[in-house]
Amino acid sequence: MASLALSDLVYDPRDAAIRADPFPLFRHLQDMDPLHWSPALKSWVLTRYDDVRRIALADDLSPDRLTPFYARLDDPQRAVLADVMRYLNLWLVFRDPPEHTRLRRLLGVAFTPRAVAALAGPIETIANELLDGLAGRGIVDLIGDFAMPLPALVIMDMLGVPRDRLDDMKAWSDDLVGFIGSARAAPDKYERARHGAVCMAACFRDLIAERRRRPRDDFMSVLIAARDDEAEDGSERLSEDELVASCMLFLFAGHETTTNLIGNAALMLMRNPDQRDRLLAEPALIGSAVEEFLRYDGPSNALARVVSQAHTLHGTDLKPGERVFAMLNAANRDARAFEQPDRLDIKRSPNRHMTFGLGIHFCLGAALARSEGRIAIKALVQRFPSMRPVDGDEPEWRDALIMRGMRRLPVVPA
Repeated sequence: MASLALSDLVYDPRDAAIRADPFPLFRHLQDMDPLHWSPALKSWVLTRYDDVRRIALADDLSPDRLTPFYARLDDPQRAVLADVMRYLNLWLVFRDPPEHTRLRRLLGVAFTPRAVAALAGPIETIANELLDGLAGRGIVDLIGDFAMPLPALVIMDMLGVPRDRLDDMKAWSDDLVGFIGSARAAPDKYERARHGAVCMAACFRDLIAERRRRPRDDFMSVLIAARDDEAEDGSERLSEDELVASCMLFLFAGHETTTNLIGNAALMLMRNPDQRDRLLAEPALIGSAVEEFLRYDGPSNALARVVSQAHTLHGTDLKPGERVFAMLNAANRDARAFEQPDRLDIKRSPNRHMTFGLGIHFCLGAALARSEGRIAIKALVQRFPSMRPVDGDEPEWRDALIMRGMRRLPVVPA
């Protein structure tokens, strides 16, 4: 892309080459077209650090991109997606204040420093059990065999979901990923989303009913208490649908982001053996290393917002109803904000990446994701210091716009 003209710059996340390595295009967009109109997305795309930061903190844009999208559909499509909207519209990540404020206060009890610290032991146990299963095998899929089940089992245990439902939960989550974060217009996209939402919601309704009969020491029981035991006027209660939707969100977001963090980090270290060797020699760098993995090729690709108040950016008028994608991974490699941004440096300081967002929408589960990342990546590197990609079998990047991660990562553990 060394000599591209402005007219040649097109961000289309359906392009497999862009999914595999979007960073060269991001650099050109930052320099030549910082407010880029993507015909594929029918949306504005922002790539510079300061612009993305402004969008993350703005109150003239809304995270509720589902309501206007649903309103534009024809009646048959609306009918298919009615159950999806019933729950996803109640997810914290798609809500504006004051409802966002109320929900965040009620749900935040799951992610207090004490609650996250208490999970360190269980996370380490799960990591070691999964790594034991990789030992002695010739080729493994690091995503399916380690990066996915680790955070999924952690959040399932946290909620009190039986571990034998892992395959079901993952399948339903995959159904939702295609709807929430994909740019590809697959013919069964809406029907799969409906199936995933209906099945996951039904599962959680059954589990919630069982917890009401027999409460346990798990977060689902805490959420039920927030639904049933709070203020008599109902002002601080979760509705029944909010309770189900919140369980769905925690299961979905609680493993998707961390799966991508672990998988992307493993690939980075295999491609940068000097940084892997540095981490092996200085295990105490794991905290700094995780922050650099989050910056360099992070698990959250973009923030999606809808313009709620007209304003001007880079000389262009943004109109109410228009969508804006603020590309976090582009901002985290902006040379205007980071020295040598394309260099992986596990000792980088300062490291003001925006992977978990900013302001009122800062990721509620960031502390848990960081803890899982530190424990999992440290254990993986120490157990399999010579792990390498399989020759001729490239990683398979997910067809996703909002999140960034791999569907498969074939490796030789030792």
